[in-house]
Amino acid sequence: MNYWLMKSEPDVYGITNLEQQGKTVWDGVRNYQARNFMRQMQPEDLVFFYHSNTKTPGIVGLMRVVKTDIIDPTQFDLKSEYYDPKSTLNSPRWQTVLVEFVEAFANCISISVLRGKFDADELILLRKGNRLSVMPIVEDVAVKILAMKGNSLNIEPLSIE
Repeated sequence: MNYWLMKSEPDVYGITNLEQQGKTVWDGVRNYQARNFMRQMQPEDLVFFYHSNTKTPGIVGLMRVVKTDIIDPTQFDLKSEYYDPKSTLNSPRWQTVLVEFVEAFANCISISVLRGKFDADELILLRKGNRLSVMPIVEDVAVKILAMKGNSLNIEPLSIE
């Protein structure tokens, strides 16, 4: 199992939207590095849901990857802000994943708390100038984040030695 972090603005799509819907296709990612990270995802990987561009940005919940290698339908939609005229049905440029709701955290783990616990080498999110919406989280950092929210799930992370 791998761990990831995915950002969304809560007024566009927040953890409560995912909780209500149960599952969603994480569409609209238009950064090649973020897309390449999504291409590495596997079913059962855990993903931290991060609310960005809000008064208190931070990790607000957890989701799980259900299905990978989905062609992002918004790249072909002329009315979508994510339409890509260079993408074709025979050669789509953008893939995505299906994620499912796991848990909304009782409290947001704010960016300031994360900065106090981790450095930029441990957590890509903290790197100066980082604007990626999808990024990997190394296992030992993921385990610490889960402990910070009081891991009420029965998620058994791999042992760290």
